[in-house]
Amino acid sequence: MGTGLPARLDPVDVRITAWMARNGVGLLRVALGAVFLWFGVIKFVPGWSPAADLAVRTIDRLTFGAVPPAASLPLLAVWESLIGLGLLTGKALRLTLLLLFLQMPGTMLPLVFFPHETFTRFPNAPTMEGQYIIKNLVLVAAGIVVGATVRGGRLSAEPSGAGRLS
Repeated sequence: MGTGLPARLDPVDVRITAWMARNGVGLLRVALGAVFLWFGVIKFVPGWSPAADLAVRTIDRLTFGAVPPAASLPLLAVWESLIGLGLLTGKALRLTLLLLFLQMPGTMLPLVFFPHETFTRFPNAPTMEGQYIIKNLVLVAAGIVVGATVRGGRLSAEPSGAGRLS
């Protein structure tokens, strides 16, 4: 199967894709960790997180009021910060990914609980808040890729393994 590149560029392409295969999952893990840590930390500071109000109301509805609003945002801040630290350090990665995957369905619930705030026209035109929530699909996919490597799997740049974790 040809690459579609001129033959003289093939060695460069091989080096670039080999570098991507060696480093891509680790860079993805660190980037994902930075996002979670950042979004977690800003929830500790009143007024810094644009998602705070929606998150508090979602947790309130999800728990039928069992988690008071005064506790829900700090709890979420700790949860997201722990996910971020786990991803950044690579420590306790299975537990970290479990926390991530347990949180993600809850992050999508405002689309169901508050469609008047998350869509200008349901289901085709999300508001800024809706877009903020929908991007979590990318975080889930990134978590799946990182999770595929916890048993030692890795990304391969070889044509026989193209697009597969081995």
